[in-house]
Amino acid sequence: MSSQILIVEDDEAIREMMAFSLTQADFQVIKADSGFMALQQLQQQRPDLVVIDWGLPDFSGLELLSIIRRDEVLRELPLIMLTARAEERDKIKGLEYGADDYLIKPVSVQELIARIKAHLRRARGFQKNQSLSYHSIRLDVNAHRVWVDDQLLTMSLTEFKLLKLLLENSEKLLSRERILNHVWGYDARIEDRTVDVHILRLRKALKPFNKERWIKTVRGIGYQLFRD
Repeated sequence: MSSQILIVEDDEAIREMMAFSLTQADFQVIKADSGFMALQQLQQQRPDLVVIDWGLPDFSGLELLSIIRRDEVLRELPLIMLTARAEERDKIKGLEYGADDYLIKPVSVQELIARIKAHLRRARGFQKNQSLSYHSIRLDVNAHRVWVDDQLLTMSLTEFKLLKLLLENSEKLLSRERILNHVWGYDARIEDRTVDVHILRLRKALKPFNKERWIKTVRGIGYQLFRD
């Protein structure tokens, strides 16, 4: 299966040119024109690599780098900063904030593709086998896969992160506030009700396996993963 690349670039012409070239090189491409849209995309899926522009319309590419590096599921993603900022101090800053590579516009498509392939090879070579399990539920952090009763289950990245947190703290009571901080910590606009909605979606995903009842609601406090 071809690798999936997220392009975060507010200039439509550059974004579309990059998307076309990467698609021609047999990559799957996701596009975002702002930092907030990129975060929305990252809540739904885990790409294999992200290309980030520095000057985004809502917040800077540096902030986006920092947010991704603080995320327990996304922090190992290869990140390439692609920007017109050519000064050495800017390059150092980009690398310090978490970029794996720093390319200056304009850059040839061939070089960009070569850098992407190099970082993907390196990432696969250093992947750790991180797995979590609770009875018949098993989660592979690196591959973003979940198995229930040995059957592969597809879910969004948000539900995946929520399940990961529950598995890491199985049989422990987690407050809504703690869940918010771990799964949506970057966005203060998220409300407690959002946790309830995604718990409902996670239960729906587990329902065909009769495992939705393992996620207990503790009224007024939060949730707990516990098998009766």
